[in-house]
Amino acid sequence: MVARVMTVAPIGFDGSIIEVESDATKGLPSLQIVGLGNKAIDEARERVRSAITNSLLEFPKKRLTINLAPAELPKDGAHYDVPIALAILCVSGQINQKELDNAIFAGELALDGSIRPIKGAINITQIAKQAGFKHIYLPTPNIQQAGLIDGIEIFGLNSLKQLYLHLKQEVVIKPYVQTKSDKNQRSVTPPVLDDIKGQEQAKRALVIAAAGHHNILLSGTPGTGKTMLAKALSNLLPELTTEEQIAVTKIHSLAGKVNGEIISARPFRSPHHTASHISMVGGGSHPKPGEISLAHAGVLFMDELPEYPRITLEALRQPLEDRKIDISRANAHITYPADFMLVATMNPCPCGYFGDSTKECTCSNSQILAYQKRLSGPLMDRIDMVINVSRVPNESLLSIDTLNYIQHTTAIDSIDTAINMQKKRYNSSIKYNASLTNQDIKKYAPLSSEANSLLLVAADRLKLSTRSYFRVIKVARTIADLNNEIDISKEHIAEALQYRNQ
Repeated sequence: MVARVMTVAPIGFDGSIIEVESDATKGLPSLQIVGLGNKAIDEARERVRSAITNSLLEFPKKRLTINLAPAELPKDGAHYDVPIALAILCVSGQINQKELDNAIFAGELALDGSIRPIKGAINITQIAKQAGFKHIYLPTPNIQQAGLIDGIEIFGLNSLKQLYLHLKQEVVIKPYVQTKSDKNQRSVTPPVLDDIKGQEQAKRALVIAAAGHHNILLSGTPGTGKTMLAKALSNLLPELTTEEQIAVTKIHSLAGKVNGEIISARPFRSPHHTASHISMVGGGSHPKPGEISLAHAGVLFMDELPEYPRITLEALRQPLEDRKIDISRANAHITYPADFMLVATMNPCPCGYFGDSTKECTCSNSQILAYQKRLSGPLMDRIDMVINVSRVPNESLLSIDTLNYIQHTTAIDSIDTAINMQKKRYNSSIKYNASLTNQDIKKYAPLSSEANSLLLVAADRLKLSTRSYFRVIKVARTIADLNNEIDISKEHIAEALQYRNQ
């Protein structure tokens, strides 16, 4: 008899159903695992042997062969321990095959038989549901995360012995029930807009960026508040939708950033400019998500953008356009989502004071030109808004304001209005103005005759590329939404052009 237990192999952002087969024949007692498993799976032999014995179950004294099918698919991770153990118990007659059918099993075994948490549990659960399975058994610390996926019964496991008794109907494990928590309110954690003195145009640009998920570049001399403005943006973003929460939690779980936790806040990733190219885009021998995927549905903050290596900056071009990243390696081709807001800052020159009214720039013309050329035209073309952040008078820095966060509250209300309009317009909770295609713009962002005339004149005078032309319309669409207006007027186009021609 050959026993069969089903599990899942997470492969990138997707996965594949794996059939764990077990066969017992006469011969010297041994356990052989085949099916293109990695070192962790090869070492499962000793973990499974000790876990079965220490769970007061019998490890058969036969020649055992475990096959992970399909054999040509690479397998990675320790979550195969539990299905391997069940396959051995089934082939030895301690568990019936019917008790294992129509279910997915995953978990890492400790030597004493307890079950440890795994990474990628939400991915495994989603693949199991898509394949039509009705039940899944996971380590207890992973069930809350897996509970984000509806339509499949989830059972939490603490030990192999507990699982055995459940399958034998002696001690039944109750399925996990997802509790509906109250809607999270935006937490007001410094800095917020009210904490930033002056910079009214930059604050307005942040509100527009948050409402439409637009990319933004803040340029100015040192100490003008560029970094503070960028960090204040995280307090303006809306809560993650259910679909976004699943995707963000899935990415962070695959990257090993979380085990059983659920990501409830929008990511704010701020990699240092010395970060390697692979850490930014993702990859490795077993391709993992990089910073641009970990920022999915959130913010990728790049402080002092020209200081990043050229290869890293140019690697942003494709995900900024396609909102995904394709990672190709000799043994794998994986696609991760990368729908992030790029928020970047930069100085106007190496010393930082080019154009400053109070301090003289010490850079030569060639140095300034070389510094600014670190940002290529195609990359700048993909940034929706460029804002010059000027110096704030010193006398206004310590002015006393009330602590009722009027600016912040007003901005939140207008952003909510704009986002609700987008949800109704696009009939989607994850589509924003920044992600509109050219065909979508024709359908959802029609221009009045006056607005169209202004844009055509500006495009000719400013030498706007086709991409820049459409990005101006996208920003204007968001400005109209913030004003709760259906049509895009001349005034909306005029304001959008301000942020393009800096």
